Amino acid sequence: MLTARCLCETVRFEITGKLGPVVHCHCSECRRASGSAFATNADVRTRYVRWISGREALTEFEHTPGRFRVFCSRCGSPLYSRVEGDDAVIRVRLGSLDGDPARRSLAHCWVGSKAPWFEITDRLPQFEEGPPETPARGKAEP
Repeated sequence: MLTARCLCETVRFEITGKLGPVVHCHCSECRRASGSAFATNADVRTRYVRWISGREALTEFEHTPGRFRVFCSRCGSPLYSRVEGDDAVIRVRLGSLDGDPARRSLAHCWVGSKAPWFEITDRLPQFEEGPPETPARGKAEP
């Protein structure tokens, strides 16, 4: 089990199941939302998420039609994103986790719009946009 929380600790939740693939997203939206060079994310099935506190403090921002970024309304911590109509999965920001998720990133995505001041120095695969299509989720988006 993993625990997660926002900076002010108002929002707290547990993840009781496995994380999906972990990726570093370099799209301009993730950079702006995180205030850093990239965001590290993993899909989680909502049936594995248990809210401990602060669910009422969550605020959503619809950054593109049907795509929402969810954060704490008190401290502004980005916690996850979701797609309208897909209630089965959320994309958790791994920076909110308290412990080691025991999974490592598989790739850097959306490097075509990465910050010019950041140099990727590891050997992970890099994709100009999202990763190749997968049967379960279709083409990934930021």
